[in-house]
Amino acid sequence: MTQPSIPLLPGIHSPADLRALAAADLPVVADELRQYLIDTVSQMGGHFAAGLGTVELTVALHYVYDTPHDRLVWDVGHQAYPHKVLTGRSQRLRTIKFKDGLAPFPTRTESTYDTFGVGHSSTSISAALGMAIAAARAGIDRRCVAVIGDGALSAGMAFEALNHAGSMDVNMLVILNDNDMSISENVGAFSNYFARVLSGKLYASLREGGKKVLRRVPTVWELARRSEEHVKGMVLPGTIFEELGFNYIGPIDGHDVAALVATLKNLRDLKGPQFLHVITRKGKGYAPAEADPIKWHGPGPFDAKSGVIFKDKASGPSYSQIFGQWLCDMAAQEPRLMAITPAMREGSGMVEFSKQFPDRYFDVAIAEQHAVTFGAGLACEGMLPVVAIYSTFLQRAYDQLIHDVALQNLPVTFAIDRAGLVGGDGATHQGSYDLSYLRCIPNLVLMAPADENECRQMLFTATQCRKPAAVRYPRGQGPGVAIQSTMTALPIGKAQLRREGRSGLVIIGVGSMVAMCERIAERLDATLVNLRFVKPLDEALLLQLANSHRAFVTVEENVIAGGAGSAIAECLAAHGHALPMLQLGIPDQFIEHGSRDDCLAMARLDASSVDNAISRWWNVPARAAAS
Repeated sequence: MTQPSIPLLPGIHSPADLRALAAADLPVVADELRQYLIDTVSQMGGHFAAGLGTVELTVALHYVYDTPHDRLVWDVGHQAYPHKVLTGRSQRLRTIKFKDGLAPFPTRTESTYDTFGVGHSSTSISAALGMAIAAARAGIDRRCVAVIGDGALSAGMAFEALNHAGSMDVNMLVILNDNDMSISENVGAFSNYFARVLSGKLYASLREGGKKVLRRVPTVWELARRSEEHVKGMVLPGTIFEELGFNYIGPIDGHDVAALVATLKNLRDLKGPQFLHVITRKGKGYAPAEADPIKWHGPGPFDAKSGVIFKDKASGPSYSQIFGQWLCDMAAQEPRLMAITPAMREGSGMVEFSKQFPDRYFDVAIAEQHAVTFGAGLACEGMLPVVAIYSTFLQRAYDQLIHDVALQNLPVTFAIDRAGLVGGDGATHQGSYDLSYLRCIPNLVLMAPADENECRQMLFTATQCRKPAAVRYPRGQGPGVAIQSTMTALPIGKAQLRREGRSGLVIIGVGSMVAMCERIAERLDATLVNLRFVKPLDEALLLQLANSHRAFVTVEENVIAGGAGSAIAECLAAHGHALPMLQLGIPDQFIEHGSRDDCLAMARLDASSVDNAISRWWNVPARAAAS
């Protein structure tokens, strides 16, 4: 195709500008958009492969539908960078994930084109259905479209929504962005033709008219219905969606923008719930990302020509890597150990384990609830399951954690990664709440390591205590403590007294905050405690210190409400101690995106903020006079 002398993409400031172009120009727009993504993300990093795979689909959707009047709901949002570019945010794309820059996912406060805030998967169909029903109730002529990936479709919530939507007489379209299978030219051409036929008005009218006639003759109607299912089932993988009440169309080549536009135009005018199956390729148009879409899911900055990703200069192993090494070491000596992840093998550090122990490794896809109850079932039969999960995703399996694990006191170990503030992924992924939502559960042992070696020993402790146990650790590296190869179980519920001071002040650090508190305690000549166990608390040590000190400070990378500081305050109050107490942690607000250091500063948990807060509070004249 001959490229125009003037690039088209710089002239697109909104979907209205896109819709003003001729359909023949759309492949050029897609090419320019793909190259813009490659050039831009290579400079600052970010979600990459998924967005390259949805370029043509995004162009076609904004060309056919009257966005933002028509509602376009993206699932998860990893694939929404092209959407951001076409909706007036191209010049700010270089700021994505940075403090005060574009959000990493669609966000309602950022743009009217972001109709629903996302970050966790499998929500798009539910949200789009709600929008469609609301539009119908208000008498608004509006189309609602949900775009969901094959990975996100593995979650139960997506099928709950499909089951509901298929039973409703509502005009909505679900697009399955399937990037896990290939499509050849011959099959693609046939499928595109078949999709256009099946989505056409003539087919739809004949299909619906025939049903009305045949329903009057029950035996013939049932035979026709079964025949239709069997014929479509032989050439299409859509029988299940038809059974759920959708009109299934596809599969169609998701990189053929002309075919997408033609099919979407037909579907836009059809009544009732529609389901379009689109085949795409992650990393499309960039060879390294096509070859390894997992590696290129969310790379840092890279050289666009060579495909070399620039590595961070890490000072030591990350907590995820520490967990991964412990998992392999533990499995080598404990044949009952089984490891479970809800689609987070790479991020959780489980790649090597999956290779060494493939028969004891279970990736259950994006199904957090199932992961937890599956682990409970393994524990019932004498296995030692380890569920590796991010803090923000464990929230989705809270009922299973309480009902299926803790209530039955089953020995399931939870390795909770990304606890605390994670940085660029922002508010949807901050692990701000786990201490609060876990410490209220009976039977559960809850630990937070202060350093790398303590993390390893706590993971071992969790498998030995014969109870539900959780170890929560942050993203990134620790303070640089040497890791002992031997594994020793810590005494349950015992804190570590790291420093005895003479000022009358006790500083209690929790997990990632201990190293920072150590420096502050030295300066203020304060007693320092590494809490280690948020549940059960070391009540004996706390009461001993309450009898010999004048004030307590707690510092945790968790929300203040209901966290470790609250647990300590409850303990002291229950035993009649009314000591002054300062609780420092994440405030009662959502912490947005930025670097991890930016997020800590926003939460006032950086070293300078914590030091200043403790010093100001401790030096209040009335408190100083009490000495």
